[in-house]
Amino acid sequence: MGLKNRIVPDGLYFLTMTVVDWVDIFTRPVYKHIIVDALKFCQEKKGLELYAWVLMSNHLHLIAAADEGKNLSDILRDFKGYTSRKIIATIQEEPESRRQWLLHRFEFNAKLNPKVRHFKVWQEGNEAKELLSNAFIDQKLDYIHQNPVRAEWVNEPEHYRYSSATNYAGAYSLLPVILVT
Repeated sequence: MGLKNRIVPDGLYFLTMTVVDWVDIFTRPVYKHIIVDALKFCQEKKGLELYAWVLMSNHLHLIAAADEGKNLSDILRDFKGYTSRKIIATIQEEPESRRQWLLHRFEFNAKLNPKVRHFKVWQEGNEAKELLSNAFIDQKLDYIHQNPVRAEWVNEPEHYRYSSATNYAGAYSLLPVILVT
């Protein structure tokens, strides 16, 4: 990770994690639930402070920080490692019409990186942008919640299930978040 995307302790960050080749893996609920469950685990066991999130078809946006004494970079590394392994195992085990193509894409990308053995699901880095002002936080919060609206999946942000927009609308969500006020 370059200096421009360096994560420092105690920072609040806008993060983007993108699937290699922008593969639309998160079009099926089985893969979406891997992400939701892993985020929940990171919140409960690893010290992830989640302020906002949205899962799109090929990327994930977060506004997040780490509990005091925890390292956000380590949490994200573990999250990406676990979800990569779980996604590959699910592709291999579940009925999947795109199985051969998906495994080929993820295997091909692994061969491009000597640090990766078999499959690579996530692109390198997290596109971390530290949120230093209220205006920047508001901009990124709006960007996250409007993403499914811009994709024309829903008319209103709070109608998208895989997002924190419902939390901000005062309703139940798949994941608890710390509301930015």
